[in-house]
Amino acid sequence: MNRTLLYVTVLVIATCGLIYELVVGALASYLLGDSITQFSTVIGGYLFAMGIGSYLSRYIERGVAQRFVEVELAVALLGGLCAPLLFLTFTLTDLFRVALYGSVIAIGTLVGLEIPLLLRILKDQLKFKDLVSQVLSLDYLGALAASVAFPLLLVPKLGLVRTSLLFGVLNAGVGLWSTWLLAPLLGNPLRLRIKAVALTVFLLVGFVLGDRLTTFYEDQLYADDVVHASSSPYQRIILTRGKRGFSLFLNGNLQFASIDEYRYHESLVHPAMVRAGKVERVLILGGGDGLAAREVLRYPDVRSVTLVDLDPAITKLATGYDELAKLNGRSLTDPRMRVVNADAMQFLTEGDEPYDVVVVDFPDPNNFALGKLYTTGFYKLLKKRLAPDGVAVVQSTSPLFARRSFWCVATTLKAAGYWTEPYHALVPSFGEWGYVLVAHEAPARHRPLPQGLAFLDEPTLESLTRFPPDMGPLPAEVNRLNNQVLVHYYEEEWRRWN
Repeated sequence: MNRTLLYVTVLVIATCGLIYELVVGALASYLLGDSITQFSTVIGGYLFAMGIGSYLSRYIERGVAQRFVEVELAVALLGGLCAPLLFLTFTLTDLFRVALYGSVIAIGTLVGLEIPLLLRILKDQLKFKDLVSQVLSLDYLGALAASVAFPLLLVPKLGLVRTSLLFGVLNAGVGLWSTWLLAPLLGNPLRLRIKAVALTVFLLVGFVLGDRLTTFYEDQLYADDVVHASSSPYQRIILTRGKRGFSLFLNGNLQFASIDEYRYHESLVHPAMVRAGKVERVLILGGGDGLAAREVLRYPDVRSVTLVDLDPAITKLATGYDELAKLNGRSLTDPRMRVVNADAMQFLTEGDEPYDVVVVDFPDPNNFALGKLYTTGFYKLLKKRLAPDGVAVVQSTSPLFARRSFWCVATTLKAAGYWTEPYHALVPSFGEWGYVLVAHEAPARHRPLPQGLAFLDEPTLESLTRFPPDMGPLPAEVNRLNNQVLVHYYEEEWRRWN
């Protein structure tokens, strides 16, 4: 028995096992939102199931080597198909959560069987202390390899479907080569080899067709035709085109529709620009699509615009996808623009340059990673970078659909020491949408609206601060980094409308 190859087997199965866990967690967060909840429940369920598998291994008394190979093939089948089957379930049925946690329990149980069975196979080859230390060391090393490769290489290059199928192929390969490694312990390995070869071929075909499978699922998920689909380390990026133009989705959430995005972006940018003392230096946080920058650049006094967006895939799309570049007026290639791909909080802490206008255009706080950008801590960092007569604006979700969430943002900004002025506008693709204008003290009006706006004029601008009773103020807690109450408000309120 080749001990080195058995150690390689441990490394591969450990890597595969964690990859399936990460695939299922990422897929759940893409489709259901709230990444912390999804990853927590998936990881907890997976570890629990591994414990079940480890316990059940005690009842396998005969044919341990054959059972090990059969477990590998079962893990290859279920793990390799987990992403395509879960996408299919989400697309065609209402049983996604049943399928999600069913797959977590099934794969976790099988993975939990692997190491105990392998330890029993190797028990006559090594001393117990060496056996346990070497096998567990390789198991943990495989987990490290998976956790590094998954976000940096696998998801951006292959996507979730092809990643799960690729590692299914690797697991099937483990099963196949184990029929030779463990041949002395197998009565008749031929049947197992035939199964392993057939499964490997099946999963390889799926891997080759992986992009087509993903396209099929996404065509079912979106009402319009998908014209661009890619994955970055941060998110799944989809552009669709239909009769009403094209739309951008990030992790399944609509970011803009070209037919009415002007309403959102004019309302976001111009109330701040007309009331800032100067508009020479502008900072945009988020807004990697370049549409807020397009509105900022309408002002001839603007000398420099710094746009900070975490994901370079978005800013690259905004310049490289011609239809989007035309929509944003090719703003990101304007000589006054500087694009920085970095975390916004980190960017604020690393410099001291003040800005006359700050436009905060983050996605809604639907998870804790985004929720940190709506906390008092973040807003106090922002306040240090706002010029004495500067004005900032924060997109603040819908005051109609997520009323308490909206007023939580306003309350949090006030708690951070700002003068605040909440306002809202109707954007048909989103409904009523909210913003909060902030400054060190109440700003005066300094300049007129620029020419050529499609939505805002003077009477409309004045009307934005008037709230009807069903969108009026509600009491809300301050959103702090250690409680993230906004994320809970948001999830609870939007659940009523979905």
